[in-house]
Amino acid sequence: MLETARQYRCSTLRPTELVDDLLARIRSGSLNAFITVDEAGAMRDAGKAEKALKQGSGDTLTGIPVAVKDNICTRGIKTTCASKILANFVPTYDATVVERLRNRGAIIIGKTNLDEFAMGSTTTTSTFGPAKNPWDETRTPGGSSGGSAAAVAAGLCAGALGSDTGGSIRQPASFCGITGLKPTYGSVSRFGLVAFASSLDQIGPMARTARDTAVLYDAIKGHDPSDSTSVPRGYPAIDLKSPDMNGIRIGVPDEFFAEGLSPEVALSVRRGISTFEGLGARIIPISLPYIRYGVAVYYIIATAEASSNLARYDGVRYGVRKEGSGDLTDMYMETRAQGFGAEVKRRIMLGTYALSAGYYDAYYKKASQVRVLISQEFEAAFTRCDLIAGPTAPVCAFGLDEMMDDPLSIYLLDIYTIPANLAGLPALSLPCGFSGEGMPVGMQLIAPHFREDTLLGAGMAFQDHTGFHEVRP
Repeated sequence: MLETARQYRCSTLRPTELVDDLLARIRSGSLNAFITVDEAGAMRDAGKAEKALKQGSGDTLTGIPVAVKDNICTRGIKTTCASKILANFVPTYDATVVERLRNRGAIIIGKTNLDEFAMGSTTTTSTFGPAKNPWDETRTPGGSSGGSAAAVAAGLCAGALGSDTGGSIRQPASFCGITGLKPTYGSVSRFGLVAFASSLDQIGPMARTARDTAVLYDAIKGHDPSDSTSVPRGYPAIDLKSPDMNGIRIGVPDEFFAEGLSPEVALSVRRGISTFEGLGARIIPISLPYIRYGVAVYYIIATAEASSNLARYDGVRYGVRKEGSGDLTDMYMETRAQGFGAEVKRRIMLGTYALSAGYYDAYYKKASQVRVLISQEFEAAFTRCDLIAGPTAPVCAFGLDEMMDDPLSIYLLDIYTIPANLAGLPALSLPCGFSGEGMPVGMQLIAPHFREDTLLGAGMAFQDHTGFHEVRP
């Protein structure tokens, strides 16, 4: 992204030339990373960017092609959430993050594939077919922002937006060998994001490098009056200079290296942590015992909120309607039965059960209480350290058909990413190595609330001294 901006300034590359080449590559590719490609709009905006650059009025993002996950509203471009029930939905407005990118001159090249309604970790529950990993097209790119990750890794865009409810930016970033940031809850507007679990969802940027990720974050962050969860505070610009890591305290939880972690992933992450130590950081062993309940807590809270949020898709107010039903109740039932996929139905039923009379206190209320304990545990840990490091996912990317009949195993893939969502903390995934089969490994860094500067600075320092982010599929 920064390199593209430099080439624009040096007149060695033009936006129309780049966008035309990317569109051709998307058309001829087989990754299924995009659901909708806005060819006419992208070329139109590339022409505008070219004029702005010639006039000297552009900035860093002018003419930069960015992909947007297809659960983020885009005016005049379909936003399907990879679901039959929204297959023909065209928003009349841009999400705040899209508006902010457009205002900076970025080009929205298309909408990327995802697990239906962002519910999944493989991008295989999409109505439009699975996205594929550019490192090995027989493997998953992760999920639910798998299309965004695959598009960035394959060089089909300079950067992308994803959404992260339980790891849906960081896990695909890990599987595809790119950098992905889940910002602090409330630091990036969710206005225009199709809701899954409103207390957990967060939009964030994905790019090849921490610096490019910082540029995108800088563009989309900040208070938005249209989003009641947006935090009104100062959001200083992120310094793109490599920081001094000397004396930075990095906590390493014992629980992040317990049973279930692939030995190859553990080795790469341990080496990544050693790299930080070599840069002057202090490595501090810590313990976060409550995070072992994170997956259980998440799949009660997230499904409960999904059950509530998805009630709006009834064939009346939004999306597809099943015609010819006997009465209103039949129309509701048939519309939802045919419009939602199996994973979405499973989560709606789980959430409805957790919220039902007689079970609310036993499940949802108890999960909410444990969520507070997890948050307090992180607060205590950050009195001893500035960052927390560990794996992003317990394994590398696996086959598209693996674990499809075992949803519990797929849910457990989010064991390291979910805690940051429950606590509302910012977290970053960085490529830190490769498996014996040549698949990328991601290392996760977690920071205190609103310390994206520390988080991204550490990512820049790491990438200034390693080359994992430079390897291409």
